[in-house]
Amino acid sequence: MRGWIVSRLEAIAHTEAKWRIHEVTADFTVEDVWSFSTPGAGPDDFPAMLAALRAAGGLDKQPWPAKFLFAVRWKLGALFGWDKSSAGIGHRIASLRDRLPSDLRTASTGPDSDRMPLKPIYELEREAAREMANKTVHTVMHLGWLQGENDDYELRMAVLVKPNGSFGRRYMAAIAPLRYLIIYPALTRQWERAWRDREQSPG
Repeated sequence: MRGWIVSRLEAIAHTEAKWRIHEVTADFTVEDVWSFSTPGAGPDDFPAMLAALRAAGGLDKQPWPAKFLFAVRWKLGALFGWDKSSAGIGHRIASLRDRLPSDLRTASTGPDSDRMPLKPIYELEREAAREMANKTVHTVMHLGWLQGENDDYELRMAVLVKPNGSFGRRYMAAIAPLRYLIIYPALTRQWERAWRDREQSPG
């Protein structure tokens, strides 16, 4: 079985695609765009991919460097009050669901859980979006499904951000090396393993 091919893309790869998320994120900046080539995937496999990503689990299944970084981040957040509920979605920041056009507002959001920091905005046949906010930044993770080379389909992930002032911008710059060297590689391995396990499971 061929493994995933992971590529970091320019922001234009997200902004020029016909995603519905553009309708509500004009004031956000594209921070990262990644392509995850998934050999053998077909046009209707996006729901199965989302289910596999959810089954991949959270930090408990991450390698120890990623677990350590997140543990440090949560400790700092608790110490400085970055993650108080008053700084989150529905308090300091209005949810992007409030901006959605009527057809998206009635679309599925996908499952929600208190254990998941990213809250659902919408979930469609070929794209889905979730958001998170704290005192540093308002973040959107957008997942899309596109046809790539050899007729395979690929998962596109874009991270959109709206920093909270100069502190938020400095924070995003400070954590960038950690995202690229530790967080994203660990996330990729976790997602690929979940997709492979899904393919190999009975039924």
